[in-house]
Amino acid sequence: MDINQLEVFLSVAQEKSFSRAAEALHRTQPAVSQAVRRLEAELGEPLFDRSSKDGTLTAAGRVLLDFAQQMMNLRHHAHSAIRELRDLHRGKLSLSANEYTVMGLLPLIPTFRARHPHIKIEVKRSLASRIPSEILGRGVEIGVVTFKPGDIAISSIPVTMDELALIVAPSHPLAEKKKVSVRELGAETFIAHNVPSPYRERVIKTFEKYRTPLNISMEMPTLEAIKRMVENGMGVALVPRLTVETEIERGLLAAITVKEMRLERRLYLIYRKGATLSHAAKAFLRVARDTRQHAEKADAVTNH
Repeated sequence: MDINQLEVFLSVAQEKSFSRAAEALHRTQPAVSQAVRRLEAELGEPLFDRSSKDGTLTAAGRVLLDFAQQMMNLRHHAHSAIRELRDLHRGKLSLSANEYTVMGLLPLIPTFRARHPHIKIEVKRSLASRIPSEILGRGVEIGVVTFKPGDIAISSIPVTMDELALIVAPSHPLAEKKKVSVRELGAETFIAHNVPSPYRERVIKTFEKYRTPLNISMEMPTLEAIKRMVENGMGVALVPRLTVETEIERGLLAAITVKEMRLERRLYLIYRKGATLSHAAKAFLRVARDTRQHAEKADAVTNH
Protein backbone atom coordinates (compact mmCIF):
# COMPACT_ATOMS: atom_id res chain seq x y z
CA MET A 1 0.00 0.00 0.00
CA ASP A 2 1.69 3.18 -1.25
CA ILE A 3 1.79 6.07 1.22
CA ASN A 4 1.25 8.56 -1.61
CA GLN A 5 -1.92 6.75 -2.66
CA LEU A 6 -3.19 6.98 0.91
CA GLU A 7 -2.42 10.70 0.93
CA VAL A 8 -4.49 11.14 -2.24
CA PHE A 9 -7.32 9.02 -0.79
CA LEU A 10 -7.39 11.13 2.39
CA SER A 11 -7.42 14.36 0.42
CA VAL A 12 -10.38 13.23 -1.70
CA ALA A 13 -12.24 12.10 1.44
CA GLN A 14 -11.54 15.40 3.20
CA GLU A 15 -12.30 17.63 0.20
CA LYS A 16 -15.26 15.45 -0.86
CA SER A 17 -14.23 16.06 -4.45
CA PHE A 18 -11.63 14.64 -6.84
CA SER A 19 -11.13 18.04 -8.47
CA ARG A 20 -10.66 19.94 -5.20
CA ALA A 21 -8.29 17.22 -3.98
CA ALA A 22 -6.26 17.64 -7.17
CA GLU A 23 -6.00 21.39 -6.52
CA ALA A 24 -5.01 20.86 -2.89
CA LEU A 25 -2.31 18.35 -3.87
CA HIS A 26 -1.15 20.39 -6.91
CA ARG A 27 -1.80 17.42 -9.18
CA THR A 28 -4.03 16.83 -12.16
CA GLN A 29 -7.46 15.31 -11.63
CA PRO A 30 -6.63 12.25 -13.85
CA ALA A 31 -3.56 11.59 -11.67
CA VAL A 32 -5.71 11.72 -8.52
CA SER A 33 -8.33 9.42 -10.05
CA GLN A 34 -5.64 6.96 -11.17
CA ALA A 35 -4.07 6.84 -7.67
CA VAL A 36 -7.45 6.03 -6.11
CA ARG A 37 -8.20 3.35 -8.76
CA ARG A 38 -4.85 1.66 -8.05
CA LEU A 39 -5.60 1.64 -4.33
CA GLU A 40 -9.06 0.17 -4.98
CA ALA A 41 -7.56 -2.48 -7.27
CA GLU A 42 -5.08 -3.50 -4.56
CA LEU A 43 -7.78 -3.70 -1.89
CA GLY A 44 -10.37 -5.28 -4.19
CA GLU A 45 -13.08 -2.88 -3.00
CA PRO A 46 -14.42 0.48 -4.21
CA LEU A 47 -13.61 3.29 -1.79
CA PHE A 48 -15.90 6.02 -3.13
CA ASP A 49 -19.49 5.92 -4.33
CA ARG A 50 -19.06 7.08 -7.92
CA SER A 51 -22.81 7.72 -8.27
CA SER A 52 -22.59 10.58 -5.80
CA LYS A 53 -20.95 13.88 -6.64
CA ASP A 54 -19.66 14.70 -3.15
CA GLY A 55 -16.99 12.00 -2.75
CA THR A 56 -19.10 9.80 -0.49
CA LEU A 57 -17.09 6.95 1.06
CA THR A 58 -18.21 3.35 0.78
CA ALA A 59 -18.11 1.06 3.82
CA ALA A 60 -14.62 -0.06 2.79
CA GLY A 61 -13.62 3.57 2.36
CA ARG A 62 -14.77 4.43 5.90
CA VAL A 63 -12.74 1.54 7.32
CA LEU A 64 -9.65 2.58 5.38
CA LEU A 65 -10.08 6.22 6.40
CA ASP A 66 -9.22 5.53 10.06
CA PHE A 67 -6.17 3.44 9.17
CA ALA A 68 -4.99 5.95 6.57
CA GLN A 69 -5.19 8.79 9.10
CA GLN A 70 -3.21 6.72 11.62
CA MET A 71 -0.54 5.96 9.01
CA MET A 72 -0.25 9.60 8.01
CA ASN A 73 0.01 10.57 11.69
CA LEU A 74 2.78 7.99 12.13
CA ARG A 75 4.62 9.43 9.14
CA HIS A 76 4.31 12.91 10.64
CA HIS A 77 5.57 11.67 14.02
CA ALA A 78 8.47 9.86 12.35
CA HIS A 79 9.51 13.04 10.53
CA SER A 80 9.21 15.00 13.78
CA ALA A 81 11.25 12.43 15.70
CA ILE A 82 14.03 12.48 13.10
CA ARG A 83 14.01 16.28 13.13
CA GLU A 84 14.23 16.25 16.94
CA LEU A 85 17.21 13.89 16.74
CA ARG A 86 18.91 16.22 14.28
CA ASP A 87 18.18 19.23 16.48
CA LEU A 88 19.27 17.27 19.58
CA HIS A 89 15.87 17.55 21.27
CA ARG A 90 15.79 13.79 21.76
CA GLY A 91 18.11 10.81 21.42
CA LYS A 92 20.59 8.73 23.38
CA LEU A 93 24.36 8.89 23.74
CA SER A 94 25.90 5.44 24.26
CA LEU A 95 29.40 5.21 25.74
CA SER A 96 31.59 2.50 27.22
CA ALA A 97 34.10 2.86 30.06
CA ASN A 98 35.48 0.98 33.03
CA GLU A 99 35.49 2.01 36.68
CA TYR A 100 38.55 4.18 36.15
CA THR A 101 38.22 5.57 32.63
CA VAL A 102 34.72 6.85 33.35
CA MET A 103 36.53 9.58 35.31
CA GLY A 104 37.61 11.01 31.94
CA LEU A 105 33.95 11.62 31.11
CA LEU A 106 33.10 13.54 34.27
CA PRO A 107 34.51 16.92 33.12
CA LEU A 108 32.72 16.59 29.76
CA ILE A 109 29.25 15.47 30.78
CA PRO A 110 28.16 18.71 32.56
CA THR A 111 29.06 20.79 29.48
CA PHE A 112 27.25 18.35 27.19
CA ARG A 113 24.18 18.30 29.44
CA ALA A 114 24.10 22.11 29.56
CA ARG A 115 24.09 22.24 25.77
CA HIS A 116 21.79 19.28 25.15
CA PRO A 117 19.60 18.62 28.22
CA HIS A 118 17.17 16.34 26.36
CA ILE A 119 19.74 13.73 25.37
CA LYS A 120 19.86 10.61 27.54
CA ILE A 121 23.41 9.55 28.47
CA GLU A 122 24.04 5.84 28.92
CA VAL A 123 27.51 4.68 30.04
CA LYS A 124 28.06 0.93 29.79
CA ARG A 125 30.65 -0.61 32.12
CA SER A 126 33.15 -2.80 30.29
CA LEU A 127 36.71 -4.10 30.48
CA ALA A 128 39.12 -1.71 28.77
CA SER A 129 40.41 -4.52 26.54
CA ARG A 130 36.90 -5.11 25.17
CA ILE A 131 35.94 -1.51 24.46
CA PRO A 132 37.59 -1.28 20.98
CA SER A 133 35.70 -4.42 19.91
CA GLU A 134 32.45 -2.91 21.17
CA ILE A 135 33.15 0.19 19.10
CA LEU A 136 33.85 -1.84 15.96
CA GLY A 137 30.82 -4.03 16.62
CA ARG A 138 28.61 -0.95 17.00
CA GLY A 139 27.63 -1.94 20.54
CA VAL A 140 28.43 1.63 21.58
CA GLU A 141 29.47 4.73 19.66
CA ILE A 142 32.20 6.13 21.92
CA GLY A 143 34.55 4.49 24.40
CA VAL A 144 37.10 5.74 26.95
CA VAL A 145 40.45 3.94 27.24
CA THR A 146 43.99 4.61 28.46
CA PHE A 147 45.69 3.63 25.22
CA LYS A 148 45.51 4.34 21.51
CA PRO A 149 44.03 1.26 19.84
CA GLY A 150 46.22 -0.13 17.08
CA ASP A 151 43.26 -0.79 14.78
CA ILE A 152 43.26 1.71 11.88
CA ALA A 153 39.46 1.60 11.87
CA ILE A 154 39.36 3.46 15.21
CA SER A 155 39.98 7.18 15.74
CA SER A 156 40.91 8.71 19.09
CA ILE A 157 40.77 12.08 20.85
CA PRO A 158 42.96 12.73 23.93
CA VAL A 159 40.87 14.08 26.79
CA THR A 160 42.96 14.22 29.96
CA MET A 161 46.27 13.18 31.52
CA ASP A 162 46.58 11.25 34.75
CA GLU A 163 49.30 9.74 36.92
CA LEU A 164 49.73 7.03 39.50
CA ALA A 165 49.56 8.14 43.14
CA LEU A 166 50.32 6.40 46.42
CA ILE A 167 47.39 6.92 48.77
CA VAL A 168 47.52 6.64 52.55
CA ALA A 169 45.24 7.51 55.44
CA PRO A 170 45.78 11.04 56.87
CA SER A 171 47.06 9.46 60.10
CA HIS A 172 49.70 7.40 58.28
CA PRO A 173 53.36 8.33 59.00
CA LEU A 174 53.94 9.01 55.28
CA ALA A 175 50.93 11.35 54.96
CA GLU A 176 53.01 14.51 55.49
CA LYS A 177 55.44 13.65 52.69
CA LYS A 178 55.05 14.80 49.09
CA LYS A 179 57.46 12.24 47.65
CA VAL A 180 58.81 8.87 48.70
CA SER A 181 61.13 6.31 47.14
CA VAL A 182 60.25 2.70 46.36
CA ARG A 183 62.70 1.50 49.03
CA GLU A 184 60.70 3.36 51.69
CA LEU A 185 57.69 1.21 50.86
CA GLY A 186 59.16 -2.22 51.57
CA ALA A 187 57.51 -2.42 54.98
CA GLU A 188 54.11 -1.17 53.83
CA THR A 189 51.00 -3.32 53.42
CA PHE A 190 49.44 -2.80 49.99
CA ILE A 191 45.83 -3.13 48.90
CA ALA A 192 45.62 -3.88 45.18
CA HIS A 193 43.04 -4.10 42.43
CA ASN A 194 42.48 -7.69 41.35
CA VAL A 195 42.05 -6.87 37.64
CA PRO A 196 45.33 -7.40 35.74
CA SER A 197 46.64 -4.35 33.89
CA PRO A 198 49.88 -3.15 32.22
CA TYR A 199 50.33 -0.61 35.04
CA ARG A 200 50.13 -3.29 37.74
CA GLU A 201 52.89 -5.19 35.92
CA ARG A 202 55.02 -2.02 35.74
CA VAL A 203 54.61 -1.49 39.48
CA ILE A 204 55.67 -5.08 40.23
CA LYS A 205 58.71 -4.78 37.95
CA THR A 206 59.71 -1.45 39.55
CA PHE A 207 59.70 -3.01 43.02
CA GLU A 208 61.73 -5.94 41.66
CA LYS A 209 64.20 -3.54 40.04
CA TYR A 210 64.89 -1.83 43.37
CA ARG A 211 64.91 -5.18 45.21
CA THR A 212 62.09 -4.07 47.45
CA PRO A 213 59.31 -6.43 48.61
CA LEU A 214 55.80 -5.57 47.43
CA ASN A 215 53.56 -6.82 50.23
CA ILE A 216 50.07 -7.19 48.80
CA SER A 217 47.88 -8.29 51.69
CA MET A 218 44.49 -7.69 50.09
CA GLU A 219 43.01 -7.54 46.60
CA MET A 220 39.72 -5.77 45.94
CA PRO A 221 37.36 -5.81 42.94
CA THR A 222 36.78 -2.04 42.81
CA LEU A 223 38.73 1.17 43.31
CA GLU A 224 36.00 2.39 45.64
CA ALA A 225 36.60 -0.56 47.97
CA ILE A 226 40.36 0.06 47.88
CA LYS A 227 39.88 3.71 48.85
CA ARG A 228 37.60 2.84 51.77
CA MET A 229 40.10 0.27 53.09
CA VAL A 230 42.95 2.79 52.91
CA GLU A 231 40.81 5.43 54.66
CA ASN A 232 40.31 2.92 57.47
CA GLY A 233 44.04 2.44 57.87
CA MET A 234 44.11 -1.11 56.51
CA GLY A 235 47.04 -0.40 54.19
CA VAL A 236 48.26 1.79 51.34
CA ALA A 237 47.53 1.62 47.63
CA LEU A 238 48.70 2.81 44.24
CA VAL A 239 45.76 4.22 42.26
CA PRO A 240 45.14 6.72 39.46
CA ARG A 241 45.13 10.23 40.95
CA LEU A 242 41.91 11.15 39.12
CA THR A 243 40.00 8.61 41.19
CA VAL A 244 40.97 10.12 44.56
CA GLU A 245 40.79 13.88 43.95
CA THR A 246 37.56 14.25 45.92
CA GLU A 247 38.89 12.32 48.92
CA ILE A 248 42.13 14.35 48.88
CA GLU A 249 40.20 17.65 48.84
CA ARG A 250 38.06 16.48 51.79
CA GLY A 251 41.10 15.34 53.76
CA LEU A 252 40.02 11.71 53.76
CA LEU A 253 43.17 10.53 51.97
CA ALA A 254 46.67 11.82 51.30
CA ALA A 255 48.34 11.29 47.91
CA ILE A 256 52.09 10.93 47.54
CA THR A 257 54.32 10.74 44.48
CA VAL A 258 56.66 7.74 44.24
CA LYS A 259 59.90 9.05 42.68
CA GLU A 260 60.66 5.96 40.62
CA MET A 261 57.06 5.53 39.41
CA ARG A 262 56.04 8.69 37.58
CA LEU A 263 53.64 6.62 35.54
CA GLU A 264 51.58 9.05 33.49
CA ARG A 265 48.81 7.93 31.21
CA ARG A 266 46.43 9.76 28.93
CA LEU A 267 42.77 8.96 28.57
CA TYR A 268 41.31 8.84 25.07
CA LEU A 269 37.83 8.93 23.60
CA ILE A 270 37.67 6.40 20.79
CA TYR A 271 35.11 5.94 18.02
CA ARG A 272 34.80 4.10 14.72
CA LYS A 273 36.57 5.96 11.92
CA GLY A 274 34.28 6.86 9.03
CA ALA A 275 31.18 5.74 10.94
CA THR A 276 27.85 7.47 10.59
CA LEU A 277 27.64 8.60 14.19
CA SER A 278 24.42 9.79 15.79
CA HIS A 279 23.91 13.53 16.17
CA ALA A 280 24.32 13.06 19.94
CA ALA A 281 27.70 11.31 19.53
CA LYS A 282 28.95 14.02 17.15
CA ALA A 283 27.89 16.69 19.64
CA PHE A 284 29.75 14.90 22.46
CA LEU A 285 32.94 14.72 20.38
CA ARG A 286 32.60 18.46 19.71
CA VAL A 287 32.45 19.07 23.46
CA ALA A 288 35.59 16.94 23.93
CA ARG A 289 37.49 18.83 21.22
CA ASP A 290 36.37 22.22 22.56
CA THR A 291 37.43 21.26 26.10
CA ARG A 292 40.81 20.08 24.85
CA GLN A 293 41.39 23.29 22.86
CA HIS A 294 40.51 25.46 25.88
CA ALA A 295 42.88 23.45 28.08
CA GLU A 296 45.71 23.79 25.53
CA LYS A 297 45.18 27.56 25.32
CA ALA A 298 45.19 27.83 29.12
CA ASP A 299 48.44 25.83 29.29
CA ALA A 300 50.01 28.05 26.62
CA VAL A 301 49.13 31.20 28.60
CA THR A 302 50.44 29.66 31.84
CA ASN A 303 53.73 28.58 30.24
CA HIS A 304 54.26 31.84 28.35
